[in-house]
Amino acid sequence: MNVSRYDVVVAGGGHNGLVAAAYLAKAGRRVLVLERYGHLGGLAVSAQAFPGVEARVSRYSYLVSLLPAKVVKDLGLALELKHRRFASYTPVGETGLLVDNDDAGRTESSFEAVTGGTEDLAAWRRFYAMTAEVAARVAPTLLEPLVDRAGMRAAVGDEQAWRDLFERPIGQVVGERFADDTVRGVVLTDALIGTFADPDADLLANKCFFYHVVGDGTGDWNVPVGGMGAVSGGLAEIARASGAEIRTGAEVVAIDPATGEVTFRDSAGEHAVTGGHVLANLPPAVLSRLLGETPEHPEGAQLKVNMVLSRLPRLKDTSVDPREAFSGTFHINESRDQLAAAYAQAAAGRVPDLPPAEVYCHSLTDPSILGADLRASGAQTMTLFGLHMPARLFGTDGAKEEALRRTIASIDSVLAEPIESCLLRTPAGELCLEAKTPLDLERDAGLPGGHIFHRDLSWPFAESAEDGRWGVETAYERLLLCGAGARRGGGVSGIPGHNAAMAVLSH
Repeated sequence: MNVSRYDVVVAGGGHNGLVAAAYLAKAGRRVLVLERYGHLGGLAVSAQAFPGVEARVSRYSYLVSLLPAKVVKDLGLALELKHRRFASYTPVGETGLLVDNDDAGRTESSFEAVTGGTEDLAAWRRFYAMTAEVAARVAPTLLEPLVDRAGMRAAVGDEQAWRDLFERPIGQVVGERFADDTVRGVVLTDALIGTFADPDADLLANKCFFYHVVGDGTGDWNVPVGGMGAVSGGLAEIARASGAEIRTGAEVVAIDPATGEVTFRDSAGEHAVTGGHVLANLPPAVLSRLLGETPEHPEGAQLKVNMVLSRLPRLKDTSVDPREAFSGTFHINESRDQLAAAYAQAAAGRVPDLPPAEVYCHSLTDPSILGADLRASGAQTMTLFGLHMPARLFGTDGAKEEALRRTIASIDSVLAEPIESCLLRTPAGELCLEAKTPLDLERDAGLPGGHIFHRDLSWPFAESAEDGRWGVETAYERLLLCGAGARRGGGVSGIPGHNAAMAVLSH
């Protein structure tokens, strides 16, 4: 077998692998990217999920926050991100809590109507001023060599913020800072996306919260025009134009970390290539299997539901336009007490009676993902993300159907009409609704345990010498992580891809 030699072989063509490939190819390295599926982008993709319905939904990941402007600029990525005026809406009885980024007076009135005063609004403003300052200070460090805990504490530069965000359970902090149960829940949801944890006791929730508020130094969650596929598609074009070789339908089946030899299989058979460095844009559990080691067993925790609606549903709160409520994050039964009850039931192995969830409608901000006829008809896409849905709940027959049934009932409980009455149907008469459990993500996307972050999130600083200089190093000098499972990994960010490329270029 002839073995081709490359400077770098990237195993996996998700967005992080494409970021690394683009940086390295631009620097003159000979780069090969191997992707087992017939498409690139991993979970950062768009797809026509419903036959005959011209709507390209972001099937898995759906918003952009962590992707640094520096990476976009460095690579020349032509990506348009749209600001969401309305941060969130949370139905509460016949009214609701509306957070309007552009109208402070309206937000104040909404807080007063829901909480009976403005004390929690003042606390809200203080709390998010604190997180904004931390985000501005910490975000630049995510693209630099790792600092240790003391270095990160110095970068934060605020002892109260350090204690509240990094050392004390976020649930306790939120309980002290806010009095209203609804407001507490809105804050805590950012600590629980894709993370099964008790925020009153587990600092894993703090880690999740950190990555949700740090963003690119602002914490903003923006809508990618064209859907998530525009992110990965643009990165792939840049990598190819810079000289990277990209092969799809090429599954990596073995990696020799000592020699840099990578064996992969495609339709023509089995092949081997060698890289001076091998970058694993793979979940660490998958990499362990390829190395013949004992893999860890991560557990994802979410229910993702993609929908196309013929129209937006009516709200109980007639003072708020549904177009406003659904263009930001629409919180469903996510008060602090409701979150706690759902966690307790899931921890006991039961699908929550009233699943907490949140939805948003991408097409309200970016109608380009809809065909012309759908746009004219008033149709909208709707994405739901359900919390406290760990993989352990879905091992029995009918569990997925029951989780979906209860989640739909949860949505209906806060609307003025059933959501099913608003669902579009395909030309064949099927409802435009698909649900993805952690087990579906394991089967369809190769994520062990269906964990969307590849494994539990880690702090953005070195906790031991094993974390290396960039947070991408492994026990093998030639083998680096470049996916979400790296330190400073997580959601769609490109940060691990950037850092793996920097580790190679500084070698």
